[in-house]
Amino acid sequence: MRILILEPYFTGSHRRWAEEYARFSAYDVHILNLPGRFWKWRMHGGAVSLAQQFLALPAPPDVILASDMLDVTTFLALTRHYSAGIPVALYFHENQLTYPWSPTDRDVVARRDSHYGFINYVSALAADALFFNSEFHLNAFFDALPRFLKHFPDFNGLENIALLKEKARVLPLGLDLRRFDWLRPEIRPTGDPPLILWNHRWEYDKNPAVFFETLYALAARGLDFRVAILGENFRNSPQEFEQARERLGERVIHFGYAQDFAEYARWLHRADILPVTSIHDFFGVSVAEAIYCGCVPLLPHRLNYPQFIPPPLRAQYLYRTDAELTEKLAVAIARHPSPPPAELRAQVARFDWGTLAAVYDDALSAVGQKS
Repeated sequence: MRILILEPYFTGSHRRWAEEYARFSAYDVHILNLPGRFWKWRMHGGAVSLAQQFLALPAPPDVILASDMLDVTTFLALTRHYSAGIPVALYFHENQLTYPWSPTDRDVVARRDSHYGFINYVSALAADALFFNSEFHLNAFFDALPRFLKHFPDFNGLENIALLKEKARVLPLGLDLRRFDWLRPEIRPTGDPPLILWNHRWEYDKNPAVFFETLYALAARGLDFRVAILGENFRNSPQEFEQARERLGERVIHFGYAQDFAEYARWLHRADILPVTSIHDFFGVSVAEAIYCGCVPLLPHRLNYPQFIPPPLRAQYLYRTDAELTEKLAVAIARHPSPPPAELRAQVARFDWGTLAAVYDDALSAVGQKS
């Protein structure tokens, strides 16, 4: 079977997902893409550019797998003579109904941010199958959709929600976790203070303010720890991070983006504790990777994070308040070295492509049979 992935925002986790599925799938997977920048313009104009690429293909695919950044309706309209009869699956990495936009975004200030959610909605209507990367994400989308549609004055399509639910399912994000095994040290160092890890984007939705305030509070108690701050920075000199670098001083042993995968993997294997404070995550790639590499997770009891912890261990590794995080982190520091139970790694190992590639193939084969 020939599968065509359409990705207007080909960077980060979107790019890894597409390239890794193409590598691990038993099918012939081809990718049409655009550079991962100017996300709003990609949602408006990406369909036009990808439609032109699509029309130049020597042969049509059996199934189209589009990411949520594509305006599927525009794409199909521009390719109708060539794409007619080809089933389309839409994969939701994120959605613009529940994504927490920055309050300083110009479109939010001007109250014109709803159009991107509408692109997601009509794209879902046009697709034959909807895949969400987590159960949390699927539920969040369908919880928000009625409120979104009720904003419109009439003919708002509330009856379409049931139709969308019928073709929606969870298809977890595939991860190439086994590549971390090649860089796993034979022996983890002992005797050093515990190393606390930040391996997320340097953005407001990852809630760095609470993360660093927690570290400041524990430093004031005299607890001994070190910090490695990784992750991509899309802003100019984020204040919270520069302030943390100054206030935590010699405790910070790494500050900045890892330049290659090997460096990133070495830091994850070296780190001991992963406190997560995010207010938004539809899946949590960086969290799953750190747990797989042996970090002790301390995760908020919200979003998709409970799915990373086996139910019997959730009371130990999940928290509900910032104060509870502070106390759990203090305990984790005091108990160091105390490796996490093997059940934690097994819980996230199920997202490896070695398991999920066949699940994807079966799901898309079922979509192809609808043609």
